[in-house]
Amino acid sequence: MEGKLYTGEDYKKEFDSQNYLKTYYTFDSGTVAENEILKFNLKNLFETFSSGELRGDVLSNTGPGPTIYQLLSACEAFREIIASDHLQQNPQEVKKWLKKEPGVCELEGDSGRRRRPVSKGQSRGLLKWDSNQPHPLGPAQVPPVNCVLTLLALECACHDVDAYRAAGRGLVSLLKPGGHLVTAVALRTQHYMVGAKKFFGLHLEKETVEKALQEAGCQVLRCRYSPVSYSEAHCINEGICFVVTRKSPRA
Repeated sequence: MEGKLYTGEDYKKEFDSQNYLKTYYTFDSGTVAENEILKFNLKNLFETFSSGELRGDVLSNTGPGPTIYQLLSACEAFREIIASDHLQQNPQEVKKWLKKEPGVCELEGDSGRRRRPVSKGQSRGLLKWDSNQPHPLGPAQVPPVNCVLTLLALECACHDVDAYRAAGRGLVSLLKPGGHLVTAVALRTQHYMVGAKKFFGLHLEKETVEKALQEAGCQVLRCRYSPVSYSEAHCINEGICFVVTRKSPRA
């Protein structure tokens, strides 16, 4: 895959939310690998939030992109959800969903009934998130939360491993003592495609992810690895991991 590699401010300008959804969430025969990764995340999210272990008042979903699938299980366990993203165009897609605008997909559960995973009353709003700042939500006044959920986001937003470690510390700082951080990471990423444009992805090993979260003050409760990778036409990576951690009660 040749061509310009978008990072930083160019990344913020060039990322197209609609193309991202078409590339990774079309559910057709050409996206078998992408569908397997989605199923891996959905399975782990369901097991994590349906167990009763992770429940509370407020969950912060950081870096959701233009998607809402990650909230299918979480919305049953938390009274309120705060979403924040580092790209302006991603919250616009989520706002369309909240407003029930035409062309926005609903989700079908096991019962076959179509449902929206979060009610308007559960969503406090869509905030600006910057993973490269020590206070990732900036001036927004948000009390410490019970859980931070971030999937497939930091490896796209951080330019090196030191920045990834710092971003992890920033997310942990949003948690109450004893709160949980839940994350999924595409491992050994080189880059990924959105439409015809190539975007930077940070190379991370599973051990690097676990160590960064431990150094940020969390205990790793479980880390599940799958060798499934994205289609090479869409993304160069090797495997994915899903991690559940708990912030020290004394932090």
